[in-house]
Amino acid sequence: MENDDDATLSRAPSPTNKAMHDKERTGLENLPLQKVAEVSSAIDAAKHVDEVICALHSLAALIFPVDSSLISGAVDQRLKDQILSVKCAADAERVSFRNNFYHGPAFPTMARLLLFEVAPNWLAQFSKSVRSQIYDSFFLEGPSIGVLEELIPILNKKGSDKDPVHDKICSTVERLLVLYCLKKEGIRRMVIEFDLVEKQEGFIVKEDDKSSVSRVAQLLASIPDKIRPQASSKLSSFLFFREATIQLIVGADEKLMRLSSECDAIEKDSPQNYAIFFVGETFSRIIRRGSTDIVVSEMVPRIYDLVKSLLSCNSSASVPSVMESTPKFWLWLYLVETMRDQYSIERLAEGILHQLASRGVTDIEAYWILWLLFNRSYSQIATIKAMFVDKFILWKVFPVSCLRWILQYSVFEVAPIIEGEIKWRKPPHFVDTLLHLVSIWSKREFVQSSSMEQQAYLTAAVGLCLEKMSKQELETAKDVLSLILQGVSCRLESPIDLVRRMASAIALTFSKAVDPKNPLYLDDNHSDVVDWEFEVLTQKKVIKTTSSRKQFINKPKTPLPEKRRETLENKEIQKSILIEEISDKGVEDEEKDHDSDSSSDSSLEPYDLSDDDSDLNKPFTQLVDIVAALRKPDDPDGVERALDATEKLVRASPDELRHNSSDIVRALVHIRCADVAAEGEEEPSEEKRHKALVSLLVTCPFETLDVVTKLLYSSSVDISQRILIIDVMTEAALELSETKIITKEQQRKGNLITSTSQPWFRPGDRGPVGAGPWREVSGPGTSMLQNWSHQYERDLPSRPGQRKLGRTRKWSVANSKVLQQEWSKNRFPLYAAAFMLPAMQGFDKKRHGVDLLNRDFVVLGKLIYMLGVCMKCMAMHPEASALAPALLDMIRSRDVSHHPEAYVRRSVLFAASCILVALHPSYVASALIEGNQDISTGLEWIRMYSLHLAESDSDTECASMAMNCLQLHSEIALETSRALETADRMKTQSRTLPSKPDNIIIPFANMN
Repeated sequence: MENDDDATLSRAPSPTNKAMHDKERTGLENLPLQKVAEVSSAIDAAKHVDEVICALHSLAALIFPVDSSLISGAVDQRLKDQILSVKCAADAERVSFRNNFYHGPAFPTMARLLLFEVAPNWLAQFSKSVRSQIYDSFFLEGPSIGVLEELIPILNKKGSDKDPVHDKICSTVERLLVLYCLKKEGIRRMVIEFDLVEKQEGFIVKEDDKSSVSRVAQLLASIPDKIRPQASSKLSSFLFFREATIQLIVGADEKLMRLSSECDAIEKDSPQNYAIFFVGETFSRIIRRGSTDIVVSEMVPRIYDLVKSLLSCNSSASVPSVMESTPKFWLWLYLVETMRDQYSIERLAEGILHQLASRGVTDIEAYWILWLLFNRSYSQIATIKAMFVDKFILWKVFPVSCLRWILQYSVFEVAPIIEGEIKWRKPPHFVDTLLHLVSIWSKREFVQSSSMEQQAYLTAAVGLCLEKMSKQELETAKDVLSLILQGVSCRLESPIDLVRRMASAIALTFSKAVDPKNPLYLDDNHSDVVDWEFEVLTQKKVIKTTSSRKQFINKPKTPLPEKRRETLENKEIQKSILIEEISDKGVEDEEKDHDSDSSSDSSLEPYDLSDDDSDLNKPFTQLVDIVAALRKPDDPDGVERALDATEKLVRASPDELRHNSSDIVRALVHIRCADVAAEGEEEPSEEKRHKALVSLLVTCPFETLDVVTKLLYSSSVDISQRILIIDVMTEAALELSETKIITKEQQRKGNLITSTSQPWFRPGDRGPVGAGPWREVSGPGTSMLQNWSHQYERDLPSRPGQRKLGRTRKWSVANSKVLQQEWSKNRFPLYAAAFMLPAMQGFDKKRHGVDLLNRDFVVLGKLIYMLGVCMKCMAMHPEASALAPALLDMIRSRDVSHHPEAYVRRSVLFAASCILVALHPSYVASALIEGNQDISTGLEWIRMYSLHLAESDSDTECASMAMNCLQLHSEIALETSRALETADRMKTQSRTLPSKPDNIIIPFANMN
């Protein structure tokens, strides 16, 4: 004990020695500052650049090795001896002087002197070698953190754009940053410098120390923000952040490999965590500046290679322990834990998931990559767990592969099970998470307000979770069954095909979990393996717009079967030959009946009474018989035969059709094909009924329209019959408007002379013997102008004794083109008002069994679509201008235009697009001249409404159609402005006319 005390006293310094040591230390610290003061005085008194070089050389020789011979060669002879006489300090003295210089007040003072005095006044006169030796070395050889703290704040100081002094200073700072951070790898050295803190037992990093690290990270990440526009491209965000990310990762790996010999792991609050904390803080700020993809593109390949090599030689059970004990994994194991910015962590996780999906990694590789990066923070920080379980499943939309990884890591909490391994035990929160997802998925408000991608994404999440459930677990899970049934039901009611497919997928998955041997298929085109991508989670939809007002507008999808839709699409092709087929078949039937009668009359064989039922199968020839047969649902064979014959008889247009059409329409609407048709033959019967109704509307429009418009809002029909009525009206409007281009020449009953003579305007065949035939040629003029006459020419033979060929004679009849002017056989405008006006009356009234604005929104959507088709069928016709205001008033109703169902909003946009296509620009111009507020207000509403939906609607299809509307609106506005300019020009060129109380209305030109 006594020896210990003596030893302790002998080691303790005496008070006198301690005072002398402190005085000596203070003198050494003040020596660099005194030397800087001498250099500053010499620079202030300098009259020539050589004097400045000599002053800087005297200080630089004390800090780092300088080639004095090189410096002396750049100055005058009178200063050479002074430079060569400076003796370089010894290594020990240089190290001591260097430490006191850079870790005291001398370096900040010298840095300001170099930047604010030497750079703007003398640096341009330095040679490149001298500048590198005695100017750049003061910054490039200094500590990284101190150098950045002196250089970067200077870029913050504001100066005039035309101030040459400020420009020179900033240029010098930017050049030094490129040299130090990029060429000298100063950022990598900076990471290693954070290891200078000595490890002590029980050491805890203070919050002040963390603030200092964050401040340095902020300075480093702010460099691209502060540089001038004309600065080097190497300091731009992309190039600088990419190089900084690489250096940060390399520097952290180097430091952690050095620490592997000192410790087996890194404590959260240890000095060794400084480097990782600095890397995490810098990454956070880079990500905050929108460069997540740069960080992720450098991180993911390195992590992927590490994990892949680890999985190739280790089992899943040993992977966590190997990662925690291997230094090359430490950076990624602790990185996210050191990041304090939740937004940056979220953006980093999103970028990593997308990068892994693009690389096509396996499920097990993706799971361990997520585990390596987020496991420590996931188990300790609630916000990280909520990010995966809530935000990444309920709010974000990722590819399905990413969704599988998110569920595997955060919900299943186990690596993907390889075939042959034991089954995993579900975590306690698994059922609660599933219940939370299903409760949101089942709400009707979610179906109405969420985008199609979000609905598909959440549907896939619910389905993937259900695939992991068993029948017993579903029975014990509270409310899961009822919520799934509720969600499936509300989706099956949707007219959008994709939404119904989501319901079918969940129903199939749920039925497999309950009874794998009896899967429930709700879709005809079913598959045993559910495709959870739904064709919307693999790629982003591109909003396309049409390039012409005349181009067809995409219509909202209808809930018709695929075969029915194909039939409707091919309808226009079939109708051109339909009447001929009917007439031909009618003649054939009559001939067959006549032959049958004659043969029976001439036959002497006895009549077979056993075949007496064949008389009942005779085809219908009277409309009254068809009505009677259709009203007998207890005779399904008779109803079927009546459906077969109805269209043929109606197309033949018998005299009694006008009197019986209303009865036939009522009978066809009320007939139930499912009750009278054989099993599996319901669709052909429905098709026959549909064709028969269309033929009635086309053949007898006024009589049948009066009946169907009353039935549309009648309480005696159901929703399927209302949809049938609207579909029939839509197809009938298309058939009535079927454009057949004919000529007036074709309409003449005969030629002017005889049926075999050529047209009168063609030149005759008279002429000399050997003359060639007449041939039609195009007339003179540019391609922009239309030639309104026919011209013919032929070759003439030479006259006797004449060698030169005769001239070509031309024959022309002025304005003969008028006789072949094309016109449209569009019959729909005559019946347009009867189609549209009754259907628009009372659509917003709630009657017994009718509620279009709420329950029957499908009928409302199809009704608006039908009205849009009607407008399109009379495009550029005066009738369109008369009916457009009424349709605009209907769709402008807030209950319609802002309907919660996307299907209705799609129909509104379609109708608005059809209005823009149908209105003639000259009518719009005339309405503006007259001050017609209905058209101008309606068109402005279309523009504002389309703009609103294009920016904020959650449905992608609505946004796409809104962009179509905006383009169509801009095109009609351009054409209207041209019409207004033409009207103004005509007014100025016309003669003065008597005053008239009414304004002049621009005529409708080229009206078909």
